[in-house]
Amino acid sequence: YFDYFESPIGPLLLVADAHGLTCIGLPRRGLAQAQPEDAKHSPAKLRGAQKQFDEYFAGTRHAFELPLHPHGTPFQLEVWGALLAIPYGETASYADIARRIKRPAAVRAVGAANGANPLAIVVPCHRVIGSDGDLTGYGGGLPAKRWLLAHERRHAPRTTLVLEP
Repeated sequence: YFDYFESPIGPLLLVADAHGLTCIGLPRRGLAQAQPEDAKHSPAKLRGAQKQFDEYFAGTRHAFELPLHPHGTPFQLEVWGALLAIPYGETASYADIARRIKRPAAVRAVGAANGANPLAIVVPCHRVIGSDGDLTGYGGGLPAKRWLLAHERRHAPRTTLVLEP
């Protein structure tokens, strides 16, 4: 099943099977990605995902609660699982992710798995940056990555320290 969602970073392609979302296609040069040839257009099947994306882009949703069904190698699935642990509004480096999965020497492999993430935004690969703090590549382009990070920083819950007299 597929449908398109108009977002502030451009049209997103949402693809799902009977088990959950399999792909969130980021726009390329402002254009939507093509839907899979074997997918059926079904806005009703993706209505729940679209509602959560509306909330995310409004700044009121900080975590997605969607059934996910990504296809990847065991290593990719492990990396993508680690991406889900990066808190909303925060970032981690490729080296941080490699350490998190207990493979500190696998920084380049983590980068490759991050780049192959089929569930952008929901599995927050945009929150991964270089060890020096620089933004690195993003399937939707660096302007989209900058926008997503700034959006999350603006809407991240603030912790208030209350000091009693």
